[in-house]
Amino acid sequence: MRALLQRVTEASVTVDGARIAAIGPGLLIFVGVFAQDTATEAAKLADRCVDLRIFADAAKPMNRSVIDVAGEVLVVSQFTLAANTTNGRRPSFDSAAPPQQANALYEAFVARIGERAGGVATGRFGADMQVALVNDGPVTFLLSVPE
Repeated sequence: MRALLQRVTEASVTVDGARIAAIGPGLLIFVGVFAQDTATEAAKLADRCVDLRIFADAAKPMNRSVIDVAGEVLVVSQFTLAANTTNGRRPSFDSAAPPQQANALYEAFVARIGERAGGVATGRFGADMQVALVNDGPVTFLLSVPE
């Protein structure tokens, strides 16, 4: 699995002209699922996301996690994170999980984030979404499990 984390001051998801999710300061996490991924990897990646110390405290600019700062979390499925772009000019999605598997692992990831961070907002799996965000920093990290 792969997650693209962005520290944000705000973020939202719109589907068919209706805003379906919005958060204030916290994390926007885009998640891509590969065919070989399992629920164990979903839980491990979720834990890494909420435990990553990328928020400031008085001592250092990156010393606290989203849990430590009581930040909000928005998770959006993004199958393009599973693309292979090493050959040619067109991405290949052969390594991406099929929709049913990807949705199940996305839901497991979201559930784990919710358990750890006290709640989570989500996009809509498989929908054409418009995502708006204000990246804070900018701070962006790409995490993968396994590494």
